[in-house]
Amino acid sequence: MELTRPTFLPGLNEQVKFLTIKSDLKNKRCLVLGSSSESVAQQLAEASGVPADLIVEDYDSLINSRLGLENFPNVNIRLMDFEATDFNKAEFDLVYAQGTISDERRKGILKELKRISKPDAIFCIGEMLFKTDNPPVFIQDVFYSSGIEGLYLDTYQEYYKSKNFEIVETKDLSYTLNRFYKSMSNKLDESLKHLSEQEKSYHKKLIKKISHESNVYLDQGGEKYMCFMAMILKRS
Repeated sequence: MELTRPTFLPGLNEQVKFLTIKSDLKNKRCLVLGSSSESVAQQLAEASGVPADLIVEDYDSLINSRLGLENFPNVNIRLMDFEATDFNKAEFDLVYAQGTISDERRKGILKELKRISKPDAIFCIGEMLFKTDNPPVFIQDVFYSSGIEGLYLDTYQEYYKSKNFEIVETKDLSYTLNRFYKSMSNKLDESLKHLSEQEKSYHKKLIKKISHESNVYLDQGGEKYMCFMAMILKRS
C-alpha cells in the first residue's frame, strides 16, 4: 500500500503498526482523531475494508487533510469538536488517537469517545508522558507550549483504569522521538529557506515553538524526562 505521506506525529508509523499487529480490524468501522493522521486513517481503512472517519478541530487541518487524501475516497474527513462530535451513539468499532487527546480536555474527550463507540470497541491511544514525577521546568514548558497536560509514566495506566478502561497491550515508542524531533527540525530548516521575511514574521510563534521543542529534546537532554507510550484499551 502506498501511503499518502508518513505519519508525522510522536510515535511515527509505529503506533498504527502496533495496533494492526495486535488487533483484527477486518470489517471494523474506525475513527481517527487529529491532524497529521492522514496515513493512519488510510491504513485503517485498508486494513478494515470499511471507509474510515478522520476528524480534526480546525479549518487549516481540514484543508490539509483533504488535500493529502484527495485520491483516497475511503477516508471521510470532517471538522468536529472532539468533546462534542456529530456522530450517533455506538457507531465505531475502533477509536484511534496518536498524541491528540493529551490536554486538559482529556476527560471530556474520553467521555465522548465512549458515547460514540460500541460496547466492545477497541481504543488505541498514544500519550506523550513525563518520565519522572518532578520534571524540570524547561520540560514542563515544552508540554505546556504544545497544549499537553502530561500524565506520568508510573501512573498513566491507573488514570485510564480509573476511567473504566481495561489495558490490553502497551508498547513503549520512545525510541521514535529522536527521529521525530530530528525530522521536525530538518523540516523547519528547509521551510525557512523558502519563506519570505513577512511569512517568517507571521509564523514567528510557531517557528519558535518547533525550534524550542526540537532543541530541548535533541540538545538539552529531553530524552531523560519525556517518553511516548501506545496503548490498546477496552472498556472494563
